[in-house]
Amino acid sequence: MLTAPTARALRLTDADNIVVAIEPFSAGDTFAGVTASQRVPRGHKMAVEAIARDAAVVKYGQVIGFAREDIAPGSWVHEHNVYLHSFDRDYAFGTETKPTAFVTPERRRTFQGFRRANGKYGTRNYVAVLTSVNCSASAARFIADHVTRSGILADYPNVDGVISLVHGTGCGLDTHGEAYELLKRTQWGFATNPNVGGVLMVGLGCEAFQIPRWMRSYGISEDATFRTLTIQEVGGTRKTVEAGVRAVEEMLPIVNEATRGEAPASELMLALQCGGSDGYSGITANPALGVAVDLLVAEGGTAILSETPEIYGAEHLLMHRAGSTQVGEKLAERIRWWEDYTARHNMEMNNNPSPGNKAGGLTTILEKSLGAAAKGGSTNLNGVFDYADPVTAKGLVFMDTPGYDPVSATGQVAGGANVLCFTTGRGSAFGCKPTPSLKLASNSYIYEQMNEDMDINCGDVLDGVSLAQKGEEILQRVLAVASGERTKSEQLGYGDSEFVPWSVGATM
Repeated sequence: MLTAPTARALRLTDADNIVVAIEPFSAGDTFAGVTASQRVPRGHKMAVEAIARDAAVVKYGQVIGFAREDIAPGSWVHEHNVYLHSFDRDYAFGTETKPTAFVTPERRRTFQGFRRANGKYGTRNYVAVLTSVNCSASAARFIADHVTRSGILADYPNVDGVISLVHGTGCGLDTHGEAYELLKRTQWGFATNPNVGGVLMVGLGCEAFQIPRWMRSYGISEDATFRTLTIQEVGGTRKTVEAGVRAVEEMLPIVNEATRGEAPASELMLALQCGGSDGYSGITANPALGVAVDLLVAEGGTAILSETPEIYGAEHLLMHRAGSTQVGEKLAERIRWWEDYTARHNMEMNNNPSPGNKAGGLTTILEKSLGAAAKGGSTNLNGVFDYADPVTAKGLVFMDTPGYDPVSATGQVAGGANVLCFTTGRGSAFGCKPTPSLKLASNSYIYEQMNEDMDINCGDVLDGVSLAQKGEEILQRVLAVASGERTKSEQLGYGDSEFVPWSVGATM
């Protein structure tokens, strides 16, 4: 008599009462002596122990939810039989901090970057056309498109392009409220990001977000590489586009003077993102990226973990690594803010994962968060920053952002990120000018299915490639991209439309 085949699966810790199906289970497949009683899709979970009603479902050695009903060994474990309720988590700050083992100076890595006047290094060299308000968005696009189509950029090989970064707000907001402050910080962060060599700010003239007020708040004056225009003052769209094109053309020779030179890896500020996550993300791509983060931190560099709703349920693990009580308290305060924010809008934190995440095997926000937090590696948490604030700490830091990728990445780039890594299991189409974005596929299927969009396959971790090997591969690619190698999203032309500042509060 034929015996049932043994399906490939992973039990991530001895404490887990589920396993993750690497390949689909069929009824009758066995793993570690447990026989599947029904089909379990790839990336999903199967119980390997009896889980009583209301008892914890455990993955990564952590609670990811509670059983709606008695769950027998061999059962598919997902949202039909798992629910979530609040429970206490240990917020002990700094209990797991440890000294960082820095690489000795003679062994530190380098990349080829653009050194700016303030001593920071860019990985790209763009001219950015920013807008104060949505009303000037079309004019900004017309300006950037005209310069790009004219062919003049061929004369300036050190300029990566002219980009229009437009948005949907800038008016109908409280000029002394939080929404204004967020937009103010975001615009300033992009204008001063080291990947930007020149800026043209275009406004309408009558909007709430006034360019002169913004400039005064940061002590900005116009100069050869920072110019402003308003449509109403210049005399309409056509005249504004003509004046904008002239302004950009005058900047190009100056921006082109910047050249790449050797820079220490410590000057990299790596934004960490995940989108379209699946059941493999927390096993392959995210922990592999975490290894790369540890390597970068050892070089003296910086990594920004974000997406506050997507570390919910794993925040205590970060607090255990908080470098100070103040850092831990700031993260706890932001978690409380999000709990209140979602409650005020008749939402709940478990409204995330998305339908696509659930189809990929993620059942609750706790499960998603535990996998997402793995992107942050294992070093101390050295700072917690508000959205779009300048990141001033080295090592691993956290920035409070929504989980929605374009909004979150916009805040990180405003904070100073000059390169970005984006993990995905379902397949995300994303770019982030002026900061290059590397896509890391969590499984080999999506890497092959969307090969023109994916930069690195982390699915081979399931085939025996170690996380250490994959983390080293990721860091080497980060250094290559920082030195000018084009990512898949850059080759496809992504990045202009993904500038999405966080809009908080009433639109009036």
